[in-house]
Amino acid sequence: MSGFTPARRYQPPFMPFKRQPFKKRALASIERAIKGPLFGCRMCGNCLLQETALICPMECPKGLRNGPCGGSTPERCYVDESRPCIWYKIYERSFKLGREALLLEVLPPMDWKKAGTDSWSDVAAQAGKVGAKEILSALSSGKPDAVSQTFDSIFRPVRQPEWWQGDSEYHPPAYTEPVSELERRLKAGEFVVAAEVTPPLSINTDKLRKNIEMLKPYVSALNFTDSASAIPRMSSVACSQIALELGAEPVLQITGRENTRVGLQSNVMGASALGVRNILCLTGDSMVLGPGPNGRMDIVDLDSIQMLWVLRRMRDEGKYLDGREIKTAPKYFLGAAASPFASNMKFQALREQKKVNVGAQFFQTNVVFDADALDEWLNEIAKRNILDKVHILIGITPLKNYKTAAYMNAKIPGVFIPETIMKRMEAAQEKGNEQEEGFKIALELIEKIKTKQGVHGVHIMAVGWEEIVPRIVKEAGLMPKDGTMKKSAQEAQLALG
Repeated sequence: MSGFTPARRYQPPFMPFKRQPFKKRALASIERAIKGPLFGCRMCGNCLLQETALICPMECPKGLRNGPCGGSTPERCYVDESRPCIWYKIYERSFKLGREALLLEVLPPMDWKKAGTDSWSDVAAQAGKVGAKEILSALSSGKPDAVSQTFDSIFRPVRQPEWWQGDSEYHPPAYTEPVSELERRLKAGEFVVAAEVTPPLSINTDKLRKNIEMLKPYVSALNFTDSASAIPRMSSVACSQIALELGAEPVLQITGRENTRVGLQSNVMGASALGVRNILCLTGDSMVLGPGPNGRMDIVDLDSIQMLWVLRRMRDEGKYLDGREIKTAPKYFLGAAASPFASNMKFQALREQKKVNVGAQFFQTNVVFDADALDEWLNEIAKRNILDKVHILIGITPLKNYKTAAYMNAKIPGVFIPETIMKRMEAAQEKGNEQEEGFKIALELIEKIKTKQGVHGVHIMAVGWEEIVPRIVKEAGLMPKDGTMKKSAQEAQLALG
């Protein structure tokens, strides 16, 4: 175990992609010899230690550089249970040292041409630009914040290259009129219902179309997952296009797990051209949850926060990540996931604030089974002054049976089911009325959620039990105020301009 890191082991360092000059190789060897034992350094060449309380974020098995995933827990990493969640430890130390504000800065993805090389030469070059005289003068001035400002003038340009320029500020959308039907309803103050439809495992779309037609009158939008639990299914883009053809409002889910930065921008441009106007950005479940053989599990090219940053700039600034201008920029309503019960709620609230700052306009939360405990999370969100900047849809899953409840509680990262509900489902199993009990629990949760200030709707994830959704919506009194969705995708686009 390294001196400053709570991770369980030292991970192998990256190797450079091309041969480096002798001076660079020598400096990299010295840096590795010092930072390896102290920080478990992987020699990514894109060092962020100053921002992450001297705990290297590259020790996260997913390689996340902007905070924990939705499966974060105080106890362990769900990808590698032999180690703690490194981002939980970063948050814990940052809050203890009073450095949590630094965690709001949007940190860039790796520049892979620097992988395996040193980071010290970039720091030295920037220090040279600032000037030794200016640095010494500032450090010896005794002025408040002189030291931090001087270090920032050296390290910030290194960690925030010209092509990224991340910050910790709130970036509101650059448009005012709604770009989707879902956004229109939320801005109108409706208590909105979205529902998830499971994409098919084959190219047969009969059941998919049937589910879309069945749910369309009862919800404002339909989500299509992007190979949830790392299990391949029909793509969310294809399902969204079918929904548009049937006159339904899709929410395209897109994960960082399958998308490189090139693929993300390309896919979103294509989806926008097809008429998709709602996008939910997710880091994605680790390959460890999927069936073998497992794909690469040690790095994600873009995390959800970086995805939001890239997509917001494409939409609002008309620029690709590489700086090229987009003549006709895409239009979409950006969303992100939130996990109220994943770990310490103070940590989660900061994570949510960061997502809102970079561009998230709506949240769809992980599954919630304890509506009363939501108050603590909402209070933490309110303290961060973002309740009026984001629309929150609480995740609801009707439990079909006790077996499903037990599996979700034990295996799904970020999901917590209270003992009272587990006992109710277990008793229902004995009586043979599990589905009815699961339905009642969902209704009870929705009734409580409707009273929460700052909550704008529910997101029903029926997980293959889509036929229960219309009954839930009707009996919970959640039918859309002005009728069903638009009759066709063409009419929806005309109505929204």
